Amino acid sequence: MIHRNLVLLTLLWLLSARMGYAQKVIGQAVLRTPTIQQYEKTEWDIVLSQQFQNPYRQQEVTLDLVLTSPSGMPVVVPCYFEQNTGAASAWKARFAPREAGPYTGLFRLTRKDKTEEKPVDRFTVVASTKPGFLHANDLYTFRFDNGDLFRGVGENLGWEARSFENQKWTYDYLLPTLAKNGVNFFRTWMCYWNLPLEWQKVSSTKRYTNTTDYFNPGAIRRMDELVHLTDSLGLYFMLTFDWHGHLMEQGGWRNSPYNQLNGGPARTPTEFFTLPAARDKYKDKLRYVVARWGYSTNIGAWEFFNEIDNAVFTQQDSLLIPHDAVTLWHGEMSRYLKDIDPYQHLVTTSISHRDILGMNSIAYIDFNQKHIYKHTEKIPAIYPSYIQTYGKPYVVGEFGYRWEDADPTYKEGFNYDYKRGLWYGLFSPTPILPMTWWWELFDDQQMTPYFQAVRTISNQMLAAGHGEFEPFTVSSGAVQSFGMRCGDTYFVYLLNNGPNRARVPVRFDVRGKKLAVQSFAPTTRQYSKLTQVEQKREQLTLPDVTLDPQQEVVLLVKATK
Repeated sequence: MIHRNLVLLTLLWLLSARMGYAQKVIGQAVLRTPTIQQYEKTEWDIVLSQQFQNPYRQQEVTLDLVLTSPSGMPVVVPCYFEQNTGAASAWKARFAPREAGPYTGLFRLTRKDKTEEKPVDRFTVVASTKPGFLHANDLYTFRFDNGDLFRGVGENLGWEARSFENQKWTYDYLLPTLAKNGVNFFRTWMCYWNLPLEWQKVSSTKRYTNTTDYFNPGAIRRMDELVHLTDSLGLYFMLTFDWHGHLMEQGGWRNSPYNQLNGGPARTPTEFFTLPAARDKYKDKLRYVVARWGYSTNIGAWEFFNEIDNAVFTQQDSLLIPHDAVTLWHGEMSRYLKDIDPYQHLVTTSISHRDILGMNSIAYIDFNQKHIYKHTEKIPAIYPSYIQTYGKPYVVGEFGYRWEDADPTYKEGFNYDYKRGLWYGLFSPTPILPMTWWWELFDDQQMTPYFQAVRTISNQMLAAGHGEFEPFTVSSGAVQSFGMRCGDTYFVYLLNNGPNRARVPVRFDVRGKKLAVQSFAPTTRQYSKLTQVEQKREQLTLPDVTLDPQQEVVLLVKATK
């Protein structure tokens, strides 16, 4: 709801306009934030003495807050339309400054070939202890504005409960549960049953209703609440703008706002990608999302599509949408998103299991992403091949024991995959550990506390190496093993992936003479000091490591000269 003071401001503005005191369209702009802090939301309410046929379409109107930062850098912040009031329209600017110090600037209104500007009162930003926004850093980590490093540990929370599901599965229940158990990252969708921003026709939901508004008011309210909740919990998330089913003839396309039958510009899913009018409509959505929620440091990444290959191909791998149409669209949209986002959030998109030609080489996509089901054992090999070929970070955005359903009959397989997938990622070059699907099942299985073990070791890796990750080879016989050196600490993950109890010696090279060796049990999160170790020159041997089937352990060796 618009602030009561803004209504009064609007009435005063209209009165002054009728009395001849004002000639321009931009009326008063009121700063609503008493103390402006670095990385915190700052808001202005702006009144325009004009209404517009469609204020969400930038071909008709745009309002920007144009600033000069303390370092002299230009900062352009898109503003967004709130509502019509009388004969005027109410707008809002949301800004999270990345620099402390004094700012100057103006509001710029563009209407087709007309431009109008109004100065903004000079303001000063107070320095903050918050780390800021996430950005690309290297293969293993993201980096905050203040230089702190980040590795994502978490899972998918694709949507809140649909109409036919247990209604307890909400952000309000699940996100606090994740946060208190060591999770720092999750992934969620915008789709026609969850955060349905563009959808006038919704389905499978009790939370949202059909609307005639350009953007769904229920989705806007819930997205505001989600951003506030993640900020309060210190959680970061990947926001997926679209599900591949939106482009499937037997899926969401029949109700799509891009479909010509619903008043949209495109006759077919291919034209969604190729028609200028459809691309312009999508850019309008991107601009609104950045204007309204881009200020949030807790939005870790924008993701264009979930598994776009599933819309490009049939189940028999016949081509439905040309590869070049999809790739060129992603190139254009990723560049546009980077151009309008003053915070430079990370940008990605995803495939299921079939690559789209050229997609992995798009310059403005910060990390590539795929999803893998029924083959969790293949996760460690995924990263090197993509990284060597395309030279950018790679993320397994979804994985699971099954993709068909979360049948609890298979709970042992699900739980085992859940655990090993996280460790495979922790010991691999990726800034976000593999994120499991089927969040409801794992909450029912009380698996969420397991994240604490993975997060504990992840934090130790970051603290020990300050961003240094060096994989090394471990000899462990029949036991699966991975090694990672971070600074002067060597981490080894051992997993008995076989059906029988295994008793093996474990060997690896260590640089250092003074050693402190511990084991860490992920299930109990207990440490044990190990004394039965042998060191010859630079090779360390643990002569008798015994693991039951599916048992795992992490070894930590601190080596100093």
